[in-house]
Amino acid sequence: MTHTKTSAFAEVNEKVAQAGEILSLKSGIVKALSSCEREVVISIPLRRGDDVEVLTGYRVQHSSARGPRKGGIRFHQDVDLDDVRALASLMTWKTALIDVPFGGAKGGVAVDASKLTSIEKEEIIRRWTRSLVHVLGHHRDIPAPDMGTDAKSMAWLMDEFHRLEGFQPACVTGKPVELFGAPGREEATGRGVAMIAAATLKENKLKVEGATVVIQGFGNVGRYAALVCQELGMKVIAISDVSGGIVDKKGIDIQSIFSFKTLDEVKADERIGSAEVLTLECDVLIPAALGGVINDSNSSKINARFIIEGANQPITISADRDLRAQGVVIVPDILANSGGVMGSYFEWTQNIQEFSWPLEKFRRELDTRMEGAFINVHKVSKKHSVDLRTAAFIVAVGRVAEAFELRGSLV
Repeated sequence: MTHTKTSAFAEVNEKVAQAGEILSLKSGIVKALSSCEREVVISIPLRRGDDVEVLTGYRVQHSSARGPRKGGIRFHQDVDLDDVRALASLMTWKTALIDVPFGGAKGGVAVDASKLTSIEKEEIIRRWTRSLVHVLGHHRDIPAPDMGTDAKSMAWLMDEFHRLEGFQPACVTGKPVELFGAPGREEATGRGVAMIAAATLKENKLKVEGATVVIQGFGNVGRYAALVCQELGMKVIAISDVSGGIVDKKGIDIQSIFSFKTLDEVKADERIGSAEVLTLECDVLIPAALGGVINDSNSSKINARFIIEGANQPITISADRDLRAQGVVIVPDILANSGGVMGSYFEWTQNIQEFSWPLEKFRRELDTRMEGAFINVHKVSKKHSVDLRTAAFIVAVGRVAEAFELRGSLV
């Protein structure tokens, strides 16, 4: 029997349909919100030795009802059109949920980023930009870094865009601070995750100080989430990456290991497998690595009271059901990891004004708005007696549907 991959886009649309039903939206509106406005597939020839390899690139624009589309570019060998559609759609809901004036988009190139030289990576991002320049722009569609891309990739993208369209630093976010980036943007996703963890504990009448935290992932999101959790007084008792995990029940000093590239470089008394960290006993579990890591094989072994989704779709639909039945509170990805797009919004705003903010202002704005978004979702979950994921979609789908109808998009 061949194993068919479940459609990530269909999974997102299931939540959209459910929110539409609760909000009594017309079926045509739900169908419009479950479709992508534009999908572009491009071929990217890449010189490899004395031959050429042809890569496939994507840009999917899901919605512009609430503003220009926004979303990252992913370099990963498993990227396909369905994944990009799902991620573009999630960006629409994420931006609506935290109330920033963007719609959703996502881009990708099917390539193993770890096997690319710096020159190859630059060539790919420049070709991607040249092929898509007609659908990009600071008031059309604003890319950002994602898996396999970084601030340097965004600098190359901006440079290529400038050659073709003139100076427009707001055409892309997540740029190096030295090149019109915003101080605070790099840490924004992880910081947002930590702030949401603190807000969740407070909302459930628990002390933030001393609460135990376990994090899977030591990339950008996991690293900053761990650091800010520690700064807020929580105890990070375990953290893992692809090389495995480290455990210290007294609390790991994240500050001291922050600059290590991987955790196998860190001296530790107790080591643990990368996936094993997910089943450790803790107050707060933060999966901040890949999607689908909590599934039917391990959901019954989860030992946390709260799960804050740092990664996109880290819990499968059936595992989500099981965990909620066990009484675990799950804060969904579209809320928990939306600090990144909030930070991108701040960078975009500063670029358009050509006026930069001090780091303290960036952090203050981010913290206030993330907490506000959480409180709103919590209120809606109580009002409709639903879990936080459903509540988040009710808020987001309601806002996009309202904008869609107000614009007269149905004429």
